[in-house]
Amino acid sequence: MCATIRIDPPSPATVKPSSAEVACEIQFVDEERVRRVQSQMKPRDAAAELAEVFKVLGDTSRIMIVWALSREELCVCDLARLLDMSPSAVSHSLRSLRQLRLVKFRKEGKIVYYSLSDDRAGRLLAEGFRQLPRGEWMKSSLHRERS
Repeated sequence: MCATIRIDPPSPATVKPSSAEVACEIQFVDEERVRRVQSQMKPRDAAAELAEVFKVLGDTSRIMIVWALSREELCVCDLARLLDMSPSAVSHSLRSLRQLRLVKFRKEGKIVYYSLSDDRAGRLLAEGFRQLPRGEWMKSSLHRERS
């Protein structure tokens, strides 16, 4: 059985954060905490798949394309005009999104229309935008780094 040891840290006023990695000063594992979290962990392959989605969405243009497609089905020319991008740049971004099956397309005559494969990517972005009041997150993040 593992016991939890409580050590009161010094008050924040006396400790100045350093740029070095913050870590425990002693080697101690709280087995109970580890067990509780272990039962809720996601499989590594699921985490890898999600990392790929975030990697693809880690580009402003692709985020804007997914956001636009979460609103309406559009063709490459529509997206290029809407986002002030070249059609080839839009096509390149759509290729990455198609590889992860985030978008699908249908052909109508000579026009190819794109839409989201389902609403998950749109919901993910909507939640991200909800959590991000314009510029506040970046300001607070930069403030923490400088402190």
